[in-house]
Amino acid sequence: MKQIGSRFSPAYMKLFHTGELNERIAALRSLLEECTLCPHRCGVNRIEGETGICRAGEDLKVSSAFPHFGEEAPLVGKQGSGTIFLAHCNLRCVFCQNDDISHGEKGEIINIRELANLMLFLQQRGCHNINFVTPTHFAPQLISALPIAIRMGLLVPIVYNCGGYESIEVVKLLDGIVDIYMPDAKFSSKEAAEKYCNAPDYFSNLKLILKEMHRQVGDFQVDSSGIARQGLLIRHLVMPNDVAGTEEILSFISSEISTESYVNLMDQYRPCYRASEFPELNRRIKPSEFKAAIDLAKKFGLKRGIQA
Repeated sequence: MKQIGSRFSPAYMKLFHTGELNERIAALRSLLEECTLCPHRCGVNRIEGETGICRAGEDLKVSSAFPHFGEEAPLVGKQGSGTIFLAHCNLRCVFCQNDDISHGEKGEIINIRELANLMLFLQQRGCHNINFVTPTHFAPQLISALPIAIRMGLLVPIVYNCGGYESIEVVKLLDGIVDIYMPDAKFSSKEAAEKYCNAPDYFSNLKLILKEMHRQVGDFQVDSSGIARQGLLIRHLVMPNDVAGTEEILSFISSEISTESYVNLMDQYRPCYRASEFPELNRRIKPSEFKAAIDLAKKFGLKRGIQA
C-alpha cells in the first residue's frame, strides 16, 4: 500500500488560507441557477425552487450522519468513516439499494452551519475522514460549509463518494478541495447505462472524470497507520449476467488510469427497488461471476483492493 508522510494536511487548507476556497464556492453556487451540476444539465433554477432529474432543490437534505464501519478498511480504520448520507440522486438506478434515500428522498433539511457542526461532531467522535455519500447534486452546499467547519477546527480528509456521473466542470472546481475521490464505475455499455439509470453517456463521461480525478489526487495513499489520506479509490459492483461490462471497465482503469489504482470489486449485489422488473437483474451474482471479475482484474495487472 502506498504511504504518505506523517505531516499530512487536508487539501482544502491551502485554498482556505489563500481565499480561493470562497471563489470556488461562488463558482459552484452559480451552477444552481441553471443547474449543470451533473451531465444531465437540466438547466433548472434550483435557487428559485425548480427541480430536475435528481428532484433536489436548493436546500441541503441529509439522511443520516454517523461513524461508518462498512466502508473500505483504509477509510474505516479503528474509529470509522464519518459518513454523511445525502438524500436524492442524479442517477436513480433501477436496482438502487438505498432507494428510500435516493428515490424516496428521505432526509432532513439542514443549513450549512448545521452541516459544519455535523462534520465537527464526526471528527470529535474520532472518524478518520468526512465521507459525503452521493454528493453530486449538493456539491455547492457541501463545499459552502467547509470554511465554517475549518474555522471550528476541521482537519480530516474529505471523501467524495459519488456515482461516477459527474460534471467535469464541477470536478475541476473541486481540485484542491477533495482529498479522496471514491467514484463508482457502474457500466461500460451505453445500452445498459441507458436502460438501468437513464444515462447513455455514462461510460464516455466516466472515463473523462476518472482521468481528471486521478490527475488531481493520484493513486490511493495511506499513512503509516494504514489510514487513507489521499487519492483515487474506484468501486465496481459486479452484476449478474455481466450487465455492468466489467472487462471493459477494468481494462480502461489499467491502461488509461494506473495499474496502481485501488479498485474495490464488490460482490454484494442483490435485487432491490425495481430490479424484479428486469429478469437479467433479478438474482444475486454467482460465485463464478465474482471469480471471473477477480481474474480479469489480475489479468490487467490490478492488485490493490482486489480480494484474493
